[in-house]
Amino acid sequence: MTDPNCIFCKIANKEIPANIVHENEHTIAFLDIHPKAEGHTLLIPKEHHRWFIDMPDDLSDELFRTAKQVSKMLKNEHKADFVRLGIVGVDVPHVHIHLIPQKMADNGPEI
Repeated sequence: MTDPNCIFCKIANKEIPANIVHENEHTIAFLDIHPKAEGHTLLIPKEHHRWFIDMPDDLSDELFRTAKQVSKMLKNEHKADFVRLGIVGVDVPHVHIHLIPQKMADNGPEI
């Protein structure tokens, strides 16, 4: 299921370009165009869902397994101490997880 008016659905369907850092059958991760820090990545399910709580359990489980995998990749790639994870869901009406590599000395950006 996709929404023809959703920018994230268009990215998932490769209708518009994005700097993709990871992809599997159910999810896609790409760099945020307005990053809060270097490596700021958005992870989305390819299937359109507006709200996280409305996703099928198997898809939300897959999304978080992938978030863990991509976070490890970002932590290593950016020599970060940790990766901040946030689900906001207001700016684009498609479930997305912000993954932001951080160092302990950083104050950390607002998500």
